[in-house]
Amino acid sequence: MKTITTTAELATYCEEARKHPYVTVDTEFLRERTYYSKLCLVQLAMPGTTDDNAVLVDPLADGISVAPLLELFKDTNVVKVFHAARQDLEIFFVEAGVFPEPLFDTQVAAMVCGFGEQVGYETLVRKIAKQSLDKTSRFTDWSRRPLTDAQKKYALADVTHLRMIYEYLSAELEKTGRDAWVREELRILTNPDTYIIQPEDAWKRVKTRTTSGKFLAVVRELAKFREGYAQQRNIPRSRVFKDDALVELASTKPGNMQDLGRSRLLLREARKGDIAEGILAAVKAGVNCPADQLPKPDTSRDKLQVNPALADLLRVLLKAKTEDAGVASRLIAPASDLDAIAAGVRDVPALQGWRKEVFGSDALRLCNGEVALAAKGKSIKLINL
Repeated sequence: MKTITTTAELATYCEEARKHPYVTVDTEFLRERTYYSKLCLVQLAMPGTTDDNAVLVDPLADGISVAPLLELFKDTNVVKVFHAARQDLEIFFVEAGVFPEPLFDTQVAAMVCGFGEQVGYETLVRKIAKQSLDKTSRFTDWSRRPLTDAQKKYALADVTHLRMIYEYLSAELEKTGRDAWVREELRILTNPDTYIIQPEDAWKRVKTRTTSGKFLAVVRELAKFREGYAQQRNIPRSRVFKDDALVELASTKPGNMQDLGRSRLLLREARKGDIAEGILAAVKAGVNCPADQLPKPDTSRDKLQVNPALADLLRVLLKAKTEDAGVASRLIAPASDLDAIAAGVRDVPALQGWRKEVFGSDALRLCNGEVALAAKGKSIKLINL
């Protein structure tokens, strides 16, 4: 198992990789103690059936630069193959502002090839490569050196089996003509907005039970402070204060350090110093927020007049269509979207792009009374009216 520890070695490998149609990629990282993921290992493999052209890249080695890898990512003649690429892509985008192009995500491809929603790598290895994986090293500390042989073997398996999986899935996509479906899904993964959390918008990720603008104004300011503080110091937002403490603070609205000390859920470290001062300032800003600047949560779906009979028919149609297409029904539309469609909402993913091709067009025809559903044996058929 070759481990690359110098920039020159990495440049040589990446230059060789450019001679091939694709390269498989995976990473190992840590995020438990930081806001941003810490890259600890990169695994690469070129096409083939042996481990000879697969390597581990140690980004923690003294003096190494991953610049040659970033240049490979920019080479549009080489497909970069990942499995469940979102967290991997976030690392390279945050560090260098680079997305691999072109990109192929085997988890996305597997979903549209009938393997179910968010199918795991281990499942694809078993079903496609007919191999098993030893997952005992999965949750080890990848920042510690030296890496054990077990860690190296585990890490390398994440890119060697990926070659067969990619070749199988790409052939299936070509056969079924669903390449465009995958490209549509991958546009989300290569959109910078997927990875950038603006402190001003962080409040939208906090679950509360109220839609009161005054209450949410305090939530917004507290979440804004926490996100900015965590980003600047590269620590997890939960290390500043957790969501339950945030909601408690928005309810009690402490005005001074004494009030802050009465919090039941606030960590001890947050009751003093910069965090405590930030909390008090955020609460004050939220309380004093002008009426015309109060947050306005999206409650448009809360008052929907759902036609329950139509919603049930849409569920039957979705099940029939996804079984015919060989894709997971939840990948097309969750239950909440079906209810929304039955209530007249039309700006849902199920009515757009490839989902419209599979389900959305016929769903609209059903809603408009243009077709009916009929059972024929074990299948459901559409009847034009």
